[in-house]
Amino acid sequence: MVLLKGFEIEMYTGTPQGEIVGLSDKIVAALGGFMREPDSRNVEYITQPSHNYDNLLCALLRPRRELRNYLNRLGDYTLIPGSTLSLGGGDRFLRSDPANPYHDYIENTYGTKVVTASVHINIGISDPEVLMRACRVIRMEAPLFLALSASSPFLDGKATGYHSTRWGVFPQTPSHVPLFASHADHIQWVEDQLVAGTMQNVRHLWASVRPNGDRRPYDLNRLELRICDLVTDPIALLAITALLEARLLQVIENPSIDPLTQSTFSAEELVTLTAENEAAAAADSLDAQLRHWQDGRNILARDWISEMYQDVWAIAKQRGFSCFLSPLHKILREGNEAQQWLQLHAVGFDSQRVITQAIIATQEREIELEDKLCSSLLA
Repeated sequence: MVLLKGFEIEMYTGTPQGEIVGLSDKIVAALGGFMREPDSRNVEYITQPSHNYDNLLCALLRPRRELRNYLNRLGDYTLIPGSTLSLGGGDRFLRSDPANPYHDYIENTYGTKVVTASVHINIGISDPEVLMRACRVIRMEAPLFLALSASSPFLDGKATGYHSTRWGVFPQTPSHVPLFASHADHIQWVEDQLVAGTMQNVRHLWASVRPNGDRRPYDLNRLELRICDLVTDPIALLAITALLEARLLQVIENPSIDPLTQSTFSAEELVTLTAENEAAAAADSLDAQLRHWQDGRNILARDWISEMYQDVWAIAKQRGFSCFLSPLHKILREGNEAQQWLQLHAVGFDSQRVITQAIIATQEREIELEDKLCSSLLA
């Protein structure tokens, strides 16, 4: 058994010099498969769910190639890596759909704190009670996935002190989300939030992990991991996804893996602990000092990830996707994108030079992967 997987990818558009430019209204009108965000400077595409990692690699690359071709026709525009308004623009909101009342609410309530780019990883789990348990586990471990993906150390041209400025400032909503003990518990909580107005609609649940489906909160069929910064390298993103899938397969097969029964902490204490871990991972990513949800022991994010890798590698090997898991070693060895950018910044590269180099590297990586791995599928 392997699980269905799919991605929601948000990316910024702009100039080769790193200026982020709002083009989503034009992109959405011209190209199928792209959706606008409340601010026009980023645009989203969604991959079709697939069991197969090779298919997912090409599903990540194909829309990007189409988008790049369109941006070239539009002018001297490109795709800009990173998950924040790295070089400027954080002082204003640029609406993509001025007539949308939900976008009114988002702009007026949150401002540019939500003008971020990210990747949401969706993994199919059809049994709602298994899904709820999986969400409990992955909520506790979401900081590890943030640590692997961090790519937003700059905002408005300055290093912020975060590796993931996006998650450091993002308004998680509602402000307190419990660990749901059951599907019925989740349904009741969502209904209560909608009545209270702390959620504007069923999509207005912005936590690190949430159950998702075609008729939320009633019909649910997947776990959505929302904490990751944008990972521009598809191989790195698939490695992170393979770690998540292998862990979820382990959780599905072993019902005793559950923070509500396997931890020395109460459910409320676990919510506090994981919030603190998320904040630590946003600040220091792989070098963050975290507390393990089982017993509260201190552990570095990179060491916890290495432990999980060892635990789940055999599962990935048995299911035939361990080769997609192995690139995690490179991330642990060389650092995530934010850490690599900050290393350049520390030796004198200003933020614009870092970003402009990353723009070139991102495009070159896409071409390399298309030529090597996807030429027949993308033809």
